[in-house]
Amino acid sequence: MKKVSILLLVLLMGTMVFAQGGKEAAPAQADGRPTIRLLTDATGIDDKSFNAAAWRGIVEYYGDTVENATGRGTLYDVVTAQTQDMYIPNLRQAADEGYDLIMVTGFTWADALGEVAPQYPDQKFTIVDVDWVGQPNVMEFIYSEEQGSYLVGMVAALQAKEDGIADPKFGFIGGVPGATITKFEMGYVQGILSVFPDAEIYDYYANDWGKPELAKAQAKNWYDMGVYCIFSAAGGTGNGTIAQAKEYRMQGKNVWAIGVDSDQYADGLYSGDKSAVLTSMLKRVENSSLMVLEAVADGSFKGGVVQMGMADDGVGYSTANPELSKSVVEKVEAAKADVISGKIKLYKTYKDALANGAAPSGLSALDD
Repeated sequence: MKKVSILLLVLLMGTMVFAQGGKEAAPAQADGRPTIRLLTDATGIDDKSFNAAAWRGIVEYYGDTVENATGRGTLYDVVTAQTQDMYIPNLRQAADEGYDLIMVTGFTWADALGEVAPQYPDQKFTIVDVDWVGQPNVMEFIYSEEQGSYLVGMVAALQAKEDGIADPKFGFIGGVPGATITKFEMGYVQGILSVFPDAEIYDYYANDWGKPELAKAQAKNWYDMGVYCIFSAAGGTGNGTIAQAKEYRMQGKNVWAIGVDSDQYADGLYSGDKSAVLTSMLKRVENSSLMVLEAVADGSFKGGVVQMGMADDGVGYSTANPELSKSVVEKVEAAKADVISGKIKLYKTYKDALANGAAPSGLSALDD
């Protein structure tokens, strides 16, 4: 009888594996919560920016912290792809290992996900910064980057005005040009021009998300020629801007950097609570992580596009720096309410911004 029972158990287990499409058993789920694997590009979760925010939301969902991620390896984990040719293998491996949800960050993953998702129709995927994968098992999150960027542009311009700078210059450093980064730049530009309609604005694209040395060199060049503030939307590359701003503020120069995605105030600290990061454009990717995990847990997950704007706390700005003037914050908060209400109209594309006189000509922004 024991031999028969064991044989039936083995056959039953085999049938269950077959019914799951050959997937291996999912990682341990002692408390019944969903499991997730985060897949990132080469900059990883230590980029202090976009990937870090996604990871922070994941660990928060499980009641952990980045410093004490006790559920890592059981309920959740992360795999970093050093090159893009690892995207498809990493996606397939995660699906084969039976995670309830697979999350990827950034538009560079879109093609790989578009190929793999139809091959695993019962697997739930989510991607941030993309709205064109169009698969029924993929929840896609996009953000109103132009809204939060408008606010940090206003912060930079108003702070310059309070400093008594008559004709301040501003810079923008992007990673890889495309529609998403253009939204950052256009919002920033419109925020500056709302205060200084004739301001000089420069831009530069590093064509890379992980080369801070490129941003640092460009930032030094611009600061040396009188640029007051530089906003970088360039992943890990943008950390070079902060590094250069720190060096110059330590030397007593009145220059600023603006952080992106996560609050990078702490990254700019150079003396006590003094930071070279005036503010940061907060792209709350962590809220997307929380939202999609909750959707998986309660059974409401479905493919489609989710827009995250200022009204639903998808984007915003940081007021962590004590040197940020209170009167500046008051003015920016008033503008924030006007953006949410629609009183202030913002343009997402360079084409539209140019056509409506909301951006200068000669910028390097691309709309696709």
